[in-house]
Amino acid sequence: MKAVWLFQRGLCGLRRIWEARFGRSARRVCLDRGMTTSEYAVGTIAACAFAAVLYKVVTSGAVLSALQSLIKDALDAKF
Repeated sequence: MKAVWLFQRGLCGLRRIWEARFGRSARRVCLDRGMTTSEYAVGTIAACAFAAVLYKVVTSGAVLSALQSLIKDALDAKF
């Protein structure tokens, strides 16, 4: 979060330099602060899709048997 703030602060500094040199307003640079609703929706859908794929992989037969054998080997280890 701090890096985003520093980046936006840097953009505002560039805006001031642009206005001093060219006399044009560049205020649009500092107005975009954060994601819009559509970006949140796309991010949420992508996260849910990733979670569904990860759930399917973890609950597959091959992964379950590998985890069971790993746990069995760990519990049967001799010290």
